[in-house]
Amino acid sequence: MTRRRFRFPTLSARLRITGWILLTTAVALVAVSTTARSISQLEIAQSANEAVTQETQEFVRFAETGSNPRTGGPFETVADLLRQYIHRQSLTTGESLVAIVDDTVVSAEGASTASVEAGTPVSALSPPLREVANASATSGITATSDGALHWARIEVTFGAQNATLVITQATDQAVASLQRSTLAMAWVGLAGLVLTCGIAWLVAGQILKPIRQVQRVAQDISTKDLSGRVPVNGNDDIAAVATTFNLMLDRLQAIHDTQQRFVDDAGHELRTPITIVRGHLELLSEDPAERAATLRLVDSELARMGRIVSDLLVLARSEQPNFVNPAEVELTELMLDIEAKVQVLGDRRWQLVQIAEGEQVLDAQRITQAFLQLATNAVQYTQPGDKIRMGSSLEVDDCGQILRFWIHDSGPGVSQADAAHIFERFERGDGHRSGTSPHERAGAGLGLAIVRAIAHAHGGSAWVSSTKGDGARFGIDLPAEFPDRSESSGEEPATTIPLHVLPSA
Repeated sequence: MTRRRFRFPTLSARLRITGWILLTTAVALVAVSTTARSISQLEIAQSANEAVTQETQEFVRFAETGSNPRTGGPFETVADLLRQYIHRQSLTTGESLVAIVDDTVVSAEGASTASVEAGTPVSALSPPLREVANASATSGITATSDGALHWARIEVTFGAQNATLVITQATDQAVASLQRSTLAMAWVGLAGLVLTCGIAWLVAGQILKPIRQVQRVAQDISTKDLSGRVPVNGNDDIAAVATTFNLMLDRLQAIHDTQQRFVDDAGHELRTPITIVRGHLELLSEDPAERAATLRLVDSELARMGRIVSDLLVLARSEQPNFVNPAEVELTELMLDIEAKVQVLGDRRWQLVQIAEGEQVLDAQRITQAFLQLATNAVQYTQPGDKIRMGSSLEVDDCGQILRFWIHDSGPGVSQADAAHIFERFERGDGHRSGTSPHERAGAGLGLAIVRAIAHAHGGSAWVSSTKGDGARFGIDLPAEFPDRSESSGEEPATTIPLHVLPSA
């Protein structure tokens, strides 16, 4: 038997926020109202007790010090004492005084004695007054239909006469006033809840507006268009979410552009060799000599395709943050290692004329890769036996301290028109760097683009300078820190070693 799980209906975030605010406000209002009502009830009870106590004390003082106003002497009877005391009192709201002599009321005053007259027997009093008059205790609280009745009984002995003074304090009017106040607070609280609901709805809408914008942007984004961005207003947490979302879109767009560029470049560059290979294979002759020549051409084109794909992958990786892995490198060892590797690129007179010394933080493998690309380019545009000079140096230019790697060939040079865009992808120049066979200069035009990508990944730049008839000078400049030796030796730091190296075989 399959058990079905009950699921609550999905509510919008705006409605949930408004609901929680209303619930919290309602709980707070109920708590405040209940607390205020309890405090008011305690104050009413305390005030009634104080009124009864005060009236008791006043009667005791009057009985001890009072005199008959008609004779100026002491009172002759207890009834006269009680009637004179009650007559002199100014009673508060809800207060009553009843003087009883021999189970008969001799005087009564107050809210609870409206129908009580002198001579009324105790048995004819209202049930609350009768209960108090017949009570054995001296004070207490009696519950009535109108509220609590606080009272006190004072037994008076005057010679052989005995009497009773009943003091009561009703709380019905104070309780009724409290009920009216509570009802008014309830209506005000209800109006406040309605107002809070409206404000919470508006505020929640404003707070969630950036979230809705993120949702709309996410819905509008497609695999072909990642240009949408969320407007960022302010500097709060919601703005931080929008900023983070935009940064994520920037990364996704960069990755998408890199992939799209790789696909476009691969399709553009691989179309020609694939067409060549397919055409020659379709026309493959049975003649062994022609067949061997065709296979050599096909193998050459396939090798070129492999180089194109490798170069494109390098350019694609160059846009990733982990393209370079910098570490401290000894510059002298790095340059000597590069000089040993370029020897096998071609039969040229390689001359290492300058070496920077010291340590710098860079990716030695990527720098070697960039320099070998420049050396390969120099070989393509020179003849066997031609001179190619190279070196590295620590210099100061307008941008600050730089580490410069350079190579200078003796080829035909680069025109100013080509120099402006020679480091772009698939740029091979317009023929000014001629003088070698087309096969030697065959390439996809990606080598110098890789050089520039490696330089940019290090925070540097790639450059070329050329004078007609004096070859071309290519190089990369990287940010550097000069070694400080002046403190120990008192001399200016020597950062570059000039060399005069014999041409290599």
